[in-house]
Amino acid sequence: MAAGDDAGGPAGETTREHDSGVVFEHEAKALLREAGVPVPRGVVVTGPAPDFGAIGGLAEPLVLKAFGPGLLHKSDSGAVRLGLRRAEVADAAGRMRAALAEHGITPSGFLVEEQAEAGVELIAGLVRDPGFGPVLLAGLGGVWAEALRDTALALCPVSEDDARRMLGSLRGSVLLHGYRGRAGVDVGAVVKLLMTLGGPGGLWERLELGEFEANPVIATPSGVVAVDARHVPSASPPERATGGGDGDFRKLFEPRSVAVVGASTTRPNFGNMFLGFYRAAGMPVVAVHPEAAEVAGVPAVRSLAEAGADYALVAVPAERCADVVRQATGVAYTQVMSGGFGEAGRPQLEAELVEAARAAGTRLLGPNCMGVYCPRGRQTFTGGGLGPPGTVALISQSGGLAGEVIKVGERRGLAFSRVATVGNAADVTPAELLRWLSHDPETRAVGLYLEDPRQGRALYEALAATTLPVALLVGGRSAQGRRAAASHTGGLVGDGRIWRALAEQTGAALVGSQDDLIGVLSFFQAHGARPASGDGVLVIGPSGGASVLAADAFDQAGVRLEPLPEGALPDLRGLGLGAGSTLANPLEVPVGPRSRPDLVRDAVAAILRRQPYRDVVAHVNVQSFFTYGTAAEPLLEYARALGGAQEELAGTRFTLVTRNGECAPAGVEDEVRRIAARAGVPVYRSMEAAAVAVAAGRTLDRLTPDGHPSNGRLSNGPAGDGRPSDRPVAEGRGRAGDGRSVDGPAVDGRAVERRAVDGRATEGPAVDGRAGDGPELGRGFGRAGS
Repeated sequence: MAAGDDAGGPAGETTREHDSGVVFEHEAKALLREAGVPVPRGVVVTGPAPDFGAIGGLAEPLVLKAFGPGLLHKSDSGAVRLGLRRAEVADAAGRMRAALAEHGITPSGFLVEEQAEAGVELIAGLVRDPGFGPVLLAGLGGVWAEALRDTALALCPVSEDDARRMLGSLRGSVLLHGYRGRAGVDVGAVVKLLMTLGGPGGLWERLELGEFEANPVIATPSGVVAVDARHVPSASPPERATGGGDGDFRKLFEPRSVAVVGASTTRPNFGNMFLGFYRAAGMPVVAVHPEAAEVAGVPAVRSLAEAGADYALVAVPAERCADVVRQATGVAYTQVMSGGFGEAGRPQLEAELVEAARAAGTRLLGPNCMGVYCPRGRQTFTGGGLGPPGTVALISQSGGLAGEVIKVGERRGLAFSRVATVGNAADVTPAELLRWLSHDPETRAVGLYLEDPRQGRALYEALAATTLPVALLVGGRSAQGRRAAASHTGGLVGDGRIWRALAEQTGAALVGSQDDLIGVLSFFQAHGARPASGDGVLVIGPSGGASVLAADAFDQAGVRLEPLPEGALPDLRGLGLGAGSTLANPLEVPVGPRSRPDLVRDAVAAILRRQPYRDVVAHVNVQSFFTYGTAAEPLLEYARALGGAQEELAGTRFTLVTRNGECAPAGVEDEVRRIAARAGVPVYRSMEAAAVAVAAGRTLDRLTPDGHPSNGRLSNGPAGDGRPSDRPVAEGRGRAGDGRSVDGPAVDGRAVERRAVDGRATEGPAVDGRAGDGPELGRGFGRAGS
C-alpha cells in the first residue's frame, strides 16, 4: 500500500508509535507542511509486501527510511539509505527490513523522499519544559548536534529579534553567511522557520506538545527544507502554576505584630531564638504555647487564633505544622520554618499544609524557609541587629544563603528594602513577590536566588514585565536535564542554559556566584539612578601587568574595551602619560603614595571630552601605598578625588577596584569604601568582580519594557527615610541580556550580540534541608540522537 506526495494526513489525525508515543516522521512533516515549512516530496509505503510503484513521480536521487516502533533514531539503527535510484529502492527496503529483523525490529512501513540538496544542517525544535513551558531550540543540526553541541534557546513566544539573536549566538553562525567560498544561506527563511515553530500563533500554541523537532533542516541560499521531523505529544497536560496571585505583601514585610509557635520553656530552640531577634528589633511579639503564660520573658497565648498577629512563625516538627496552621485564622501570613516536606520526598505532607493554610485564610510562606528581613518593618531572621533601610530587595529559596547575602552585603555597603526567603514556595512564590516588588516604592533593584524551576513560566513573565534591574543566581539543575529525552531537543534544552535564555529575553543579569550577586546588586544600588551615555568601558590605573589582566577579565565577562580616541592622545601626553608605555585602553596611569591624586580624574576628563564612555573602572594597588609610603591619607585622598570625578563628569559611571586591599592596615579599606559610597562609587576587591558587575550593569539600560526612561525610582545607596529619589534614571535602550555579551556576527545584515554566561559551576551550602549543589552555567547538554 502506498500514499502519494502529500502523505501524512491532516495535522489533527496523527498516529503515535506503539511503544513511545512518538508520531511517525511523515505525520510530523505533515504538521510542518501545513504550517508552511518546506519538506521533501515523498511517498509512504506500508504492508508486508510493499509496493514502491508510486515513487515513479519522485526525482532522483532518493532517500529510503524505515519507520515504526523502536526506530526513533533511524541513523543509529541503519534505517536510512541515501542516494538511491528508483530501481534500487525495493531491494534496499528488503535488505533494510532483514537487517532490522536481526535486532528484533519490524518496521511499520517505509518513507521514500527526494533527497535534498546539500547545505548547512540545522536543528529547530520545541519542548514543553515542566517549569518554563514551551521552549524553542535552534542550532547546528544533523551530526553537528551531537559533535558540536552548538545550540541556543528561547522561551516561547519568541520575537524575530529573539530568533536572530539565537542564530547570532551560535559558534557556527559564520556558516550561515558563507565560509571559504561557500555561499551563505537564506537567513530570512531560517528565521521564518523559527517563528513558525515558536513565534506568536506558532506550532507551540497548536500542538499537544511534549517535544517537536526538525533535524536536520537543510539551509541553502534558496531557502530551507526540513528533511526529518519527530513529534512526541505530551503525556499529560502542562502543570499550572500555583501562588500566581497578586497579594498585598505589606503585612508580610511590615506586620504590626508577630506570633512565634514552637518556643520552649525548658530547652531553647529556633523558636526561642526568633523571640530574641524580634524583641531586639522592637517588634511586638507573642509566643504561642499550650500551657505557659510566658516564654523567655515574652507573653504567651494558647493558639494562633488568640494571637491577633499579622505574621506567624511556625517552628514545630513537620508532622504538626498543618494542625498549627489551621489555627491561623486572622493571620495574614504564616511562615513555616520547619523542613521535611516536599524537599524531603513527602509532597503529600506539603499539600496538606497548603490546604490547611487555605482553610484558615492565611498565606503560607515556605515551608522550609527562614523568613523575612525588612529593617523598615522590624522584620528579621538574623541576629546582630537590623541594618539601615535601603532600596535593594532579595528573594531567595535558601534562607542560609539569604542570611549570608544580608550580612556580607551590609558589610560592603548594601542596604536592603525587603528580603523574603520562600523555601519550597508551596504557596507564596518568587514570581508573585517580584510582581509586587516591581510596584513597591521602597525597592529599586532586586536579587533572586532560585533552585526550583517549577514556577519558571510565571517567573519569566514577571521578569519580562518588571521595570527594575534584577540580578539572578541559580542553584541546582532542572529535572528536565536529568531525564532521558526522546529527541535531541529534549536533551539539549534540559540544562542550565534555559536560565540563560530567560535572562537574555528579560534583561535579567545572570550571575554565577553569591559574591557576584552581591557585587552586581552593589552596582545597581550605586548607579541605578545615574544617567550614562556612550557604550564603551575605560579601564585606568597603575601597572602594565595589571592592565593586561584587566583586559582579560573584561574580555571574559564579554565587555568590550573601546580604543582611546585619537584626539585625546595629545592631551594625555600633556599630562605626562605615555612615557615608556603605550596610550591605550586599559590606560596605564601612575597611582601611588607620591602621585597626584587627581591625575586619574584629569586623564578621564581629557578622554571624555573626545568620546563618551559609559563606565570608567579605576584600579589601584593598595599594597603600594604602604610599601612605598607609611600613611593611609594618600589612598583616602585618591578615593575622594575619584568621588569628585564621579560628581563632576556627568554621563559616566565610576567603579573602583582596590587590588591587594588586605595589605592595608585594619579599617583603611572600610574607610575607602565609605568615601567612595558617599559619591556613589561601588568598590570591588578584584578586577574579575568589577568586570562582572559592569557587564551586568547593562541591564540598567532596560528599566522599562518599551525602552523609555523610568520614573526615577532608582536611587543611590540607602534610602534612610525611604523617600524616592528625585534623580533621573538612565535612559532605557531596550532589553539588555545577562550582561555577559561578546561580539557576534551579523545575521541577515543585522548586528546581533552574542551572549555567554560565566560557565563556572557554583557550590552553595546545604541550607534549609536542600542540597546545595550549584549550577553549571556553562554548555551542558543532554544526549544527541540521529
